[in-house]
Formats: sequence, C-alpha cells, structure tokens
Amino acid sequence: MKHPTPINEEVFFDGRSLISETDTKGIITFVNRKFCEMSGYAKDEAIGQPHSLLRHPDMPKAAFEGMWKVIQDGKIWEGYVKNLRKDGKFYWVIVNIVPKKDLSGEIIGYIASRKVPERLRIQSIEKDYLNMLREEA
Repeated sequence: MKHPTPINEEVFFDGRSLISETDTKGIITFVNRKFCEMSGYAKDEAIGQPHSLLRHPDMPKAAFEGMWKVIQDGKIWEGYVKNLRKDGKFYWVIVNIVPKKDLSGEIIGYIASRKVPERLRIQSIEKDYLNMLREEA
C-alpha cells in the first residue's frame, strides 16, 4: 500500500481507547473502531498491512529500532509517536506496547494502546526526533 503525502495538519487524539495488535513481524492482525477513525483506514485495509503503514516521515528509524529491542525482549515499551493518517494528516499519541504471549511464555504478537500526549512534551520530542533524523541522513 502506498504511503500518503504528508499534510502539515494535525488531528487531535481524544484519548478514547485506540488499540491495535500485530504479529511478531509487525503485521496488523487487529484494529478497533477508534484506530480506524484516527488513522482513516478501514479495518480490512489495515489488517494484513505492516504497522509501519502509519509511520510519519518525521519519525526517525532509531526510535523504532529501540522499541523493537525492548518488545522483543518481552518488556513493555512506551513512547511518543507521530502517526501518518491515510489522508496525509497526522496525529500524536503516547503508545504503550505490550508483548502478547502464549501459554508457554513465547511472544506471539504485540498489543498497542494509546494515550493522549502532553502538548509541551511534544515540542521537546520533536526536537529530539529532528536531531535523530539528521544523524540518520
């Protein structure tokens, strides 16, 4: 699926339950109604796609590399993420990712829930991400 062209217009997340689940490779296996509402993708468009479908170009690769290390270790990761909507607009969230395990304790996927980000903290995070992007270039 082709990424939309980013538009510098924010859609504010209201904090209601926004949930998605992926397999161990980051392929979307479940999304709830709020996910569809915020992302602009219908459930059948999102399921089966890589979660990076929502990756905004302002998000540095290093931020996600750190996330993968934490969750693959079976730990919970939390961080600020700027997501790209299907219409090209964006939204900020605090993402909390919990490994999903089977009865034997093996990781079989990940569950991501979102919280409303602190507006002042976003300004600081944006500067950090910009510096990380410069280092990656």
